Amino acid sequence: MYAAIAFTLLGLVILVGGLILHDWAWRLRRMKTRLKDLEGEEHRMFAFLHDLGSAIESDTTIKALSRMIVDGIDKVVTARGGAIYYLSDDGQHLIPAYVSENCPPLIGVPVEIRKRAERDPRVLESHVRLAKVGVDDGILGHSLTVGEAIRVPDVKNHDAFRDAFIRYDGEVAALVAPLRHAGKDLGVIAVARQHEDGPFSGNDFAVFRSVAEQSSFAIGNANIHREAHEKRAIESELKTARDVQHVLLPQADPVIAGYRISGTNLPARIISGDYYDYVGIGDDRHGIAIADVSGKGVAAGLLMAMCRSVLRSAATGEYSPAKVLSAVNRQLFPDIREDMFISMAYAILHPYEGRVTMARAGHDPALLYRRREGTVEFLKPPGLAVGIDAGDVFERVTRDFEITLESGDCLLFYTDGVKEAVDPKEEEFGAKRLSDVFQAAAPLGAEEILASVQRELKAFTGETSRQMDDITLVAIEKR
Repeated sequence: MYAAIAFTLLGLVILVGGLILHDWAWRLRRMKTRLKDLEGEEHRMFAFLHDLGSAIESDTTIKALSRMIVDGIDKVVTARGGAIYYLSDDGQHLIPAYVSENCPPLIGVPVEIRKRAERDPRVLESHVRLAKVGVDDGILGHSLTVGEAIRVPDVKNHDAFRDAFIRYDGEVAALVAPLRHAGKDLGVIAVARQHEDGPFSGNDFAVFRSVAEQSSFAIGNANIHREAHEKRAIESELKTARDVQHVLLPQADPVIAGYRISGTNLPARIISGDYYDYVGIGDDRHGIAIADVSGKGVAAGLLMAMCRSVLRSAATGEYSPAKVLSAVNRQLFPDIREDMFISMAYAILHPYEGRVTMARAGHDPALLYRRREGTVEFLKPPGLAVGIDAGDVFERVTRDFEITLESGDCLLFYTDGVKEAVDPKEEEFGAKRLSDVFQAAAPLGAEEILASVQRELKAFTGETSRQMDDITLVAIEKR
């Protein structure tokens, strides 16, 4: 009897021990499988990070980088597919940059799209791949709004899809993370699985969140590289435009009997909106023009080039400066934006008579130095700026003005960048200071006038101050 009991107990011990060993073996196999999965995930993650680093170093395009990131994260967490959306320029929408081929839908679908898709399934596919999403819409907008990665076990039951007009169908789980770099929202990235693929684990979520952060860094740096490249390209184009514009300005001062003339243009930026020119108009008469386009930069430079072409065409054979300016105004007015205009002065020299006929289209008054008296006066003939009126008022207001120069007398034309230059205390150089510099330098001739004004401007504004506006000067000395 005791032997039977002992035998039975031994059998139970063996059975229990066997079950325990079987359980341990099963657990061990499961742990080995899990360890193998983790090792595989780790290997895929390191491979992804290596590819990401290589992409950053190689100046990969945003489009190619987006594809590489989505496909790489898909592999790391073994998702069915994924997508990346970037924030629109106005910050109101998320725009799809790349949606992988097998990615389950990550956005809701409006009722009307569903109805159209019943007739043509391509409508739904097109909507999913191309539709932009409001920054507050769906799980993508939710992740961006809360500013952190989210794990969505069942997309269709997420609170973001409560709207009756934007429904979500499908048995899908998703991981979504915002993309943010240097304190700036860039967009969102998401990966998804069908429920039949199994849920995303806590480890999957942790890994996804980590690689999403690394991806944000990569995308942010790619944007910086792209912007720097675009800036260099723009600067190169502007320098080319500057070289072209430089050709449009006088390459040398003219040699005119009885006069010495000197001019210069100092752009505040790469492209200047100021302009001066010397024009031979026939019968030994010579035209001298100076102009200032409102504003600075490319738009002003283009308008300046147009002004030069029109002026040269209108000046030939015409001895009335007012009529030349009127012709310029009539031709340019239709093409000048409402927020732009051109101030101009145009003078015609009569070398053998010592006469100068001039007209002013809203430009700063010229300065006239009389050697006999040693005085300076401002010449203010009436005139309206080019581009403000179609022609009738301009021609009624703008009139010719004539002066006679004697030996040693000087004229100075300038643009408002001279008198509006400011010192470190924000005080303007001003017309009075310009007049004093001109008066002191005029007895020394045209070249010294320009040199003196430039020296005084530099001393006034300071060596390190940035020039705020274009500066153009033309000095005319009667010998």
